[in-house]
Amino acid sequence: SCACALGLATPVAIMVGNGLGAKNGILFKTAVSLEETGKVQIVALDKTGTITNGTPKVTDIVSAEGISESELLSLAFALEAKSEHPLAKAIVEEGKSKKFDQTSLQADEFSALPGNGLEGTVNGHHILGGSVSFITGKIAVSASDRQKAASLAESGKTPLLFAKDKQFLGIIAVADTIKEDSPRAIKELQNMGIRVVMLTGDNERTARAIGAQAGVDEVIAGVLPEGKEQVIRALKEKGKTAMVGDGINDAPVLTRADIGIAMGSMGSDAAIEAADVVLMDDDIRKIASIVRISRKTLGIVKQNIVFALAVKAIVLVLGAFGMANMWEAVFADVGVSVIAILNSMRALKTE
Repeated sequence: SCACALGLATPVAIMVGNGLGAKNGILFKTAVSLEETGKVQIVALDKTGTITNGTPKVTDIVSAEGISESELLSLAFALEAKSEHPLAKAIVEEGKSKKFDQTSLQADEFSALPGNGLEGTVNGHHILGGSVSFITGKIAVSASDRQKAASLAESGKTPLLFAKDKQFLGIIAVADTIKEDSPRAIKELQNMGIRVVMLTGDNERTARAIGAQAGVDEVIAGVLPEGKEQVIRALKEKGKTAMVGDGINDAPVLTRADIGIAMGSMGSDAAIEAADVVLMDDDIRKIASIVRISRKTLGIVKQNIVFALAVKAIVLVLGAFGMANMWEAVFADVGVSVIAILNSMRALKTE
């Protein structure tokens, strides 16, 4: 008998796995990505837009002595309007709610320092905005103001500091709430024996507060976009690693990881292009579904191969001793092929 069943064992199962993924809004770009996802031991999750909703809002405006909240917010609004970062959008939305005139409040000579902050000129004044470490490295900030920022960070908020002509203006705190399903999705991955790591550019206190809410195994904070690749390299030494992200800054990291997973509905084109697997929505629970589909498919592939080889070996041995007839040979070929196809369709029951 010819090896039809053996030839069908893998491709049929892979096709069924791909079809099941598509049915659930999951795109496996290649057969290799479907096979390798089931072997993942570590999942690294980008915080913003993956664990959190990605739509932060301004929660606190703490102006320095002698500075009004309106002045602080207006200058921050002018500077952040040039940025595309989710935290910047929160400040812009807050400014729009205060009816600030965007045409009169514009930043010139604008430049962004990824992972640190922004600088520009507003009405002839040099304005700085960004993380605590960035601003305190540029200007003098009192111990009490640093303590206020630390207190906001410990409550899970991201404090952004602003300065005008090297004078401290105040703090605008922004919070990005975690998705309702994030703790459950992370727990599902952990129950499957997968270690979950959260990557974020936030400071240590804010990151740990959010990580505790989500229930991740490890929090790696203060990671600049270019530093994520080094983190992924280190994680890969501990086991096969998948990276989940959605931003344009995540594209190089998705390529570096063993498996790159992009959140499709919120993801940038660059991230989707670089990823091995694409989620067509931002449902974090589907990360566990990706692993389940892959593991189920791999299990069925192995079953098909072992069964096909075993039946053919038995019929070959029987044939060598003259104990096999044509009908048994037909079963070893066509019958086993049909069984392999039916067995592959069991993957459709995976949730």
